[in-house]
Amino acid sequence: MSSLVLDPPFGLERQSYAPRRQLRGLMNADGWGVGLYAEDQAAPVRWRSAKPLWGDASFASVAPVLRSRAVLAAVRSASAGMPMDESAAAPFTDGRWLLSHNGRVSTSVLPARHDAESVCDSAQLAVHVFSEGPERVADTIREVAAADPEAYLSVLLTDGSRVTAVAWGDPVSYLVAQDGVVVASEPYDDDPRWIDVPDRHLVEVTSAGVGVTSLG
Repeated sequence: MSSLVLDPPFGLERQSYAPRRQLRGLMNADGWGVGLYAEDQAAPVRWRSAKPLWGDASFASVAPVLRSRAVLAAVRSASAGMPMDESAAAPFTDGRWLLSHNGRVSTSVLPARHDAESVCDSAQLAVHVFSEGPERVADTIREVAAADPEAYLSVLLTDGSRVTAVAWGDPVSYLVAQDGVVVASEPYDDDPRWIDVPDRHLVEVTSAGVGVTSLG
């Protein structure tokens, strides 16, 4: 976990206080979360906090011994009026799936759901994507965007064996390395192999490789 979140020169820890590509807000001080898959667990496990990642000594001490074949990690910059507790921090979960959301959306355009983890917009969007089916996330994001044209709807999902991302209003990049694929809101280093995903495109990562599709 530390090699993905803490060690890179521009990794999530650095992005929590000095992001390089963030389009809105100056930092991500309103919480963080990681989700990972353990071999003896059917569902992913999560560690979330409402504290800034840069000051969390407990996570820094444990991260070097946390290992998984798939990880989803996020830091949070809360939108005005949204709750400031760990239940509002991504990743959100449903069964095998983990989801994070960069951006904002009016909850008035989302179906009223009482099973969301939080009243915050990202949690409400997550439960909507899960209920519609992660395999149709592209259609769901297009439908939400049509209902709220001012929304920013970049999302990242994984079930531990595949990764799906939508770039919609906030940046997404990916890196294909020898030991796996990283999909991120911004590159965690200056490796020239990082590829920027055009806005309003879908990224699908499977054992067959990486595919990028326009969402029109």
